[in-house]
Amino acid sequence: MLTELPAAQPAIRVLAMPSDTNAGGDIFGGWIMSQVDIAGSICAHKTVAGRVVTVAVNAFQFRKPVFVGDLISCYAKVTKTGTTSITVCVEVFAERASLGKGCIRVTEAILTYVHIDDQGQPAVIDRQSEVSS
Repeated sequence: MLTELPAAQPAIRVLAMPSDTNAGGDIFGGWIMSQVDIAGSICAHKTVAGRVVTVAVNAFQFRKPVFVGDLISCYAKVTKTGTTSITVCVEVFAERASLGKGCIRVTEAILTYVHIDDQGQPAVIDRQSEVSS
């Protein structure tokens, strides 16, 4: 279904390239998963103002294929903050040249990150340092 991009700032935007395809010629799902994790981690990092690591992919749904030449926009938002963990929802939209100015939602995911200290140990999230993502 044709839609518009969200009004919010995307965490990342990237062009799907021929080197990112699977054997069928569509963009490889693992490439999309990587972009989602990058977008989610940027959001989590900004929110906790420090290092984060991915600890879980709670949900991942591929709704539509992504094609070479699609401009991918990943939008990430925090849905839950715990003592040391943060859950982020990422929505991915594809802008296709064939659609004109329209786009379609192609992927949704929910990931959990843990805030870590310099020794790689879980660190308490300082609620005073949280910033909007």
